[in-house]
Amino acid sequence: MTSTRKLHRLLGWLLLLPLFGWALTGMVFFIKPGYQGAYEQLAVRTYPLQQGTTLLPEADWQQVKLVRTVLGRHMLVQREGRWQHLRPTSHAPFALPDEAGIRLLLQDAMAANPARYGQIVELNGTDARTSTGVNISLNWNTLTLRQEGRDTRLINGLYRVHYLQWLPSKELNQGLGMLGLLLLLLMALLGLRLCWRRSP
Repeated sequence: MTSTRKLHRLLGWLLLLPLFGWALTGMVFFIKPGYQGAYEQLAVRTYPLQQGTTLLPEADWQQVKLVRTVLGRHMLVQREGRWQHLRPTSHAPFALPDEAGIRLLLQDAMAANPARYGQIVELNGTDARTSTGVNISLNWNTLTLRQEGRDTRLINGLYRVHYLQWLPSKELNQGLGMLGLLLLLLMALLGLRLCWRRSP
């Protein structure tokens, strides 16, 4: 067996696992099973505002939103690129509610898809864990929610496998990716060389 053939076979064995993982995860990304629930955009439930509601914006406000939730009315204001949560009447900061208020707000949002979110079983500040294993985080300044279930974590793990993000450091993962591409290119070139030698 020539040295070229030996090197080509060695590279094939080295790249077998990454290529298998890439192909398998690529199939998952193409079919996208369970993506709808895993990346569902959970939102705070809002209600119609009462008629006659007016806003008196200040000069330094870049954006302003007025919404009504199960906790009442909220005014979200952007100043210097940062969002603030204010009370509509006084423009004073809207303090974070107590545990009962946060639980009420989250449970009201979760009611949009009870099969996925179930009930809150643990609440730590603005972070909740549900009976279905979904983690929910509340950003009070923007009044937005982020949800992550077991399926979300699984798909994110497959993403890391697909893009060779196997190491804890971004720089190391980039190096691993470049090494993998170079080895794949070398194996392809060696394959072409072997085919060229076989040609009459």
